[in-house]
Amino acid sequence: MPQIAPIQISIINASAVLSDAEIRPAIDALKKQVTNDFRPAWGVDAELAFIPTGAEPSAGTWWLTIIDDSDQAGTLGYHDLTPNGLPIGKVFAETDLKYGSNWTVTASHELFEMLADPNINLIVMVQTSNENAGKLYAYEVCDACEDDGFSYKIGDVSVSDFVFPSWFEDFRAEGSTPFDQTRKINRPLALLIGRVHWGFRYQLR
Repeated sequence: MPQIAPIQISIINASAVLSDAEIRPAIDALKKQVTNDFRPAWGVDAELAFIPTGAEPSAGTWWLTIIDDSDQAGTLGYHDLTPNGLPIGKVFAETDLKYGSNWTVTASHELFEMLADPNINLIVMVQTSNENAGKLYAYEVCDACEDDGFSYKIGDVSVSDFVFPSWFEDFRAEGSTPFDQTRKINRPLALLIGRVHWGFRYQLR
């Protein structure tokens, strides 16, 4: 089976509250998380390139941009599409600090949600007894376990927990398989309860 080329992602420092030196250790942790944790679960790989303050990312790369203030009320980060149709994630570092949250968890969260659903259009429908009705679950792979309290460490850097594909498979019995990276979720479609400051934007095309 041919190997799928890693997705090229530029992580851009456009923040006034975080220096390049503060961001670099987080990039190393995110690289390890993609390779060691996310890729085995989801079959998606990425190469992360840090773009320091004032530098320009390579053309055609996806962007994960670290900026200061949120442009969506109560939101620490979201993922979207650029006018050219490429995925972009936004991390609001100063807003994270204001709410007492960790920007590295936000960065991990938005990185993985871009990788799992780059076009922001994947939905799982769980049918009820009426075959024409059911509940819709967006492919937001970190929302079920998004609070900082459910994060885990890679070295000294906190990163987001994320669900596995099994989380979306409602036929699976409770406790029958892992449903998330930290093994805090024990059944499909279950949510861990914590503080919620997240958001995501859909772009209709």
